[in-house]
Formats: sequence, C-alpha cells, structure tokens
Amino acid sequence: MTNIVTMKMVNIAEAKAKFSEISRQVQNGERIVLCKNNKPFAQITPLKPTPEGKRPLGLARGMMPLPKDFNEPDPQLEADFYGNNSSELPAR
Repeated sequence: MTNIVTMKMVNIAEAKAKFSEISRQVQNGERIVLCKNNKPFAQITPLKPTPEGKRPLGLARGMMPLPKDFNEPDPQLEADFYGNNSSELPAR
C-alpha cells in the first residue's frame, strides 16, 4: 500500500488572505508548509483523529524536561494557602 502525502507551500501573505480555505485543506488531510520570502519555516499538518474524535492527549510528551517532584506539593505554597501555625511565614 502506497501512502501519498500532498504538501502545498504557501507564503504568509497568502495564508493570511486564504486562512479558511487553507484550514479546510488541512482538515481534508493536506499538509501546508508556511514560507516567508519563499523560505519554508513551519508546517501545518492534520491531527490523527482518535476513535472518539477528540484531540489526543500528550502531544508534547518528551518535548520539555519536568522535575521528578513536579506533582509533589510545595510546602511554602501550602503554608500560604492553608495557613501555618508557626511564625516562619514572611511578612506581607
């Protein structure tokens, strides 16, 4: 089975003027390459639909590092939010 991917190159001025038309083309499976002065700099591609028709989660997975304690509570934030019985809170 051969998978044919169509791609169209569009300069920014044309993309601004024909945004609705270009978005319909992307919805129909076409890839659009955005250019500035005929030099490509970005690509618009259709999302792969999920069975429910919703956008898939985790599209940015692996694109930025997260600290291991990302989901751990912040003691200072919790003290500010819930209050703290000690006098260690900074004056406001």
